[in-house]
Amino acid sequence: MPLLTNPLASPEQLSSRVNNIYPPDVLDAVFVATQCLTQAAGILLELPQSTTAQANVVLARYWVSEPPGTFEFSDISAAALYVVSKDGPLPRSPRDLCNVYTYLCSSSSSFFRSQPLPRGNPDTYSPSEGAYASFHSRLMEAEASILYSLGYDTTVALPHPLAITYLQALDFAGKPRKEITSRVVAYLNTALLSPQTLYLTHQPGELATAAIFLAARDVGAKMPAEPWWELFDVDREQLGFLACSLNSVESLMRKQREDFAFLADGMVTRKKVEEGLATA
Repeated sequence: MPLLTNPLASPEQLSSRVNNIYPPDVLDAVFVATQCLTQAAGILLELPQSTTAQANVVLARYWVSEPPGTFEFSDISAAALYVVSKDGPLPRSPRDLCNVYTYLCSSSSSFFRSQPLPRGNPDTYSPSEGAYASFHSRLMEAEASILYSLGYDTTVALPHPLAITYLQALDFAGKPRKEITSRVVAYLNTALLSPQTLYLTHQPGELATAAIFLAARDVGAKMPAEPWWELFDVDREQLGFLACSLNSVESLMRKQREDFAFLADGMVTRKKVEEGLATA
C-alpha cells in the first residue's frame, strides 16, 4: 500500500540528531521554527496545504539525515518547497521563492517576532539581482543535497485523505461533522510542527486516528462504545502517545519561545543561534 504508508525513521536516525553542533533542545527549536517558516511561505506562495505539508515532511526527513546540514535554515525550507511544488499542480519558480523568503526573513516581516509588525506586501518586496543570483545558487545547492540525501524519493503519503475516509466510516454524517473535520485537519497540520517528528515515526493511518479521537473529544461527539481505533489498526498505546504528543505541541512551542531569545526576533539564522549559545 505505497500510497497509504511512508518510510519511517529508525531510532538510530532520530538519535543521531543529538550529535550535531547544537544541543538537542536548541536543534528542536530551530527545527520547529524552520517548519513554521515553510508553512508561512506556502501561504504567501498560495500553494495548496497538501503541497506545503509534503514539503514539511520532506524537510523533516532531510533534517534527520543531515541535522541540520551546512545550509542556512531558510534555504533548506525554500528548497523543500521548491522540490515538492515542482511535481505539484502549482509549481513555483526560484524567483517566486526568492521574493517570499527574502520578505519573510527581512525586518519588514512580522514572522516570529515578539512584537508583531504591520503586515507588509511580499508582492512589492523585490530583492536585487545580486541577491536573487545568490539565493538561486543556494537554492540549487540545497535542492541537490535534499534529493541526494533522500535518494530522489520525495513521495509523501499524507493522513488528511485517510482521516476523511475514517470519518465517513464512523458515520459522522450528522451536525458535528463539519466542525470535527476542521479540527481533524488542524490537528494533522499541528503534527507537522511537532519536535517529535510524528510524520517520521508514525504512519498516516495512526495520525489520522489520533486526530479524529482528539477532535471528537473536543466537540463532544458521541463515539462508538467499542475500541473503534482498532478498526484502523491502531492500538490503545499508540493512540495515547499520539494524543498526548499532539496536545503538547502548543505548550512546547510556547516554552521554546520563552527559553530561546533568538526565536523572538524574526526567522532563526545560524548567526542568531551561535550568538545565543555564546551568551547563554
